[in-house]
Amino acid sequence: MTHDTLLLNLDVPDIAAAERFYTASFGLRVARRFGADAVELRGWAAPLYLLRKPEGTIGAAADARTYSRHWTPLHIDVAVDNLDVSLARAASAGAIIEQPAVRKGYGRIAMLADPFGHGFCLIEFSASGYDAISAS
Repeated sequence: MTHDTLLLNLDVPDIAAAERFYTASFGLRVARRFGADAVELRGWAAPLYLLRKPEGTIGAAADARTYSRHWTPLHIDVAVDNLDVSLARAASAGAIIEQPAVRKGYGRIAMLADPFGHGFCLIEFSASGYDAISAS
């Protein structure tokens, strides 16, 4: 593994429920298990590690973990080929649609939350993608 490798780590209160959600929503597959408290999912450009961290335990900056819907400045955007199909699949797996699909200069985007309060977006890029809005 090189220093340029990106790993996504996601705290969840229930590994089995999170595994079901992320495999059903995105077609990710289990690559490895690390006991009862962590699982590695593959299928994206970066592996997703689901880490069991019970609600109320202390996370960063001495904050207690909560799995109600929360805001975070860092979230996952998933580029998809068909937003409508992906949105339906995520919703049927338990995602909450917070903003239905809207058209932007770079394509279409929908905003959702997983069952554990983490926000994420699904993006279907147009042929020119972000180049359509780039100033350079």
